[in-house]
Amino acid sequence: MRVPAFLLALMTATTALAGACAGPPAPVQNAKTAPDETVNLNAAGEFSADDPGAIAYDRKLAPQGAQASVTIESGDGQTRTSLVVEGLLPGRRYGAHLHTKPCGRKPDDAGPHYQHHPGRIDADSEVWLDFTTDDEGAGRSSARNDWMLERAKLPGSLVIHSQPTTTSGPEVGQAGARVACLTLK
Repeated sequence: MRVPAFLLALMTATTALAGACAGPPAPVQNAKTAPDETVNLNAAGEFSADDPGAIAYDRKLAPQGAQASVTIESGDGQTRTSLVVEGLLPGRRYGAHLHTKPCGRKPDDAGPHYQHHPGRIDADSEVWLDFTTDDEGAGRSSARNDWMLERAKLPGSLVIHSQPTTTSGPEVGQAGARVACLTLK
């Protein structure tokens, strides 16, 4: 798997910064994250059919060579998530969300959207990272949520969808077919 230098640099810088700020981890109490504990998750890779950690489900919307990097830092009462993609179709809108399970051979293996408040479908409970690619198929997105991840209930993947997220009405939270998936570590 080829990971471009800018993605490696982004992951290295994020990991270094998180490590410099996190301090020693606090003990887990009652299956909840302690207030001063930082949780870091990330994933990066070139989407393929062979890598279970970076899977392409739709080669028309995630062509050969398409790749992404996602970083999540949760601490101090909030969760910050950043997504960088390249090699997708140029000038196109995509949806992207955190999902409950790791990527699998089938698009639905990643489970439903991760929800901090179960049953609540909105950008405050879920992590929505919709983006529009530039003329070269690159894009980026970030989200900040005013809650912390719980170690007993961490998201398992980031899924890129074929459409932007519907923000209201009976189809709120839907974003079309699953195009590609990154398993979080």
